[in-house]
Amino acid sequence: MTLAALLREALEVGHGRSPVLLEGDPRDPLVDEDQTITPAAVLVPVVERPQPTVILTLRPDTLRQHAGQIAFPGGRIDPTDKGPVDAALREAEEEIGLDRRHVDIIGTADRYRTVTGYEVTPVIGVVQPDLPLTPHPGEVAAVFEAPLDYLLRAEHQQVRSVHWQGRERSYYEILWQDRRIWGATAAMIVNLSRRLALVS
Repeated sequence: MTLAALLREALEVGHGRSPVLLEGDPRDPLVDEDQTITPAAVLVPVVERPQPTVILTLRPDTLRQHAGQIAFPGGRIDPTDKGPVDAALREAEEEIGLDRRHVDIIGTADRYRTVTGYEVTPVIGVVQPDLPLTPHPGEVAAVFEAPLDYLLRAEHQQVRSVHWQGRERSYYEILWQDRRIWGATAAMIVNLSRRLALVS
């Protein structure tokens, strides 16, 4: 069975299950009750290797939001986009130069709402290894791959706490080599691992 077929079957079966999912970042109702929700999408590019990997990006330290964080390529859904899939593919082209013709779309995963007001739809796609990628210097400081199996394993998904805006807040963190994946990206990986149940 190909990786694409395996992921499609896992996602189809997973949509029939009822795992406990993370709906969004911790929110303060007194502060956020009037916050506008902005639809967004990210591409989860799974690389078809003997041990599949996932392409992730490191944001530059110069960004106003999410500076220095690790993320999937993606962003807000523009009015000209045909939906989350189109937006995720467009953003991946703009951010890392991933040609949409090389992405085999598997489907969409569970939406996640960020503390900054985005409701993000993860779009899963399979890509071939060693495609030429060109990071946009203003949006991406580095592009790297992390093993899919490693990311999906619950023992690597650690809950951390921080004191923020007068409250103790919890978030997920995944450490891989010298990379720290946390916040919304880690939460979407946690949801994906619970939905797909692919860990052998």
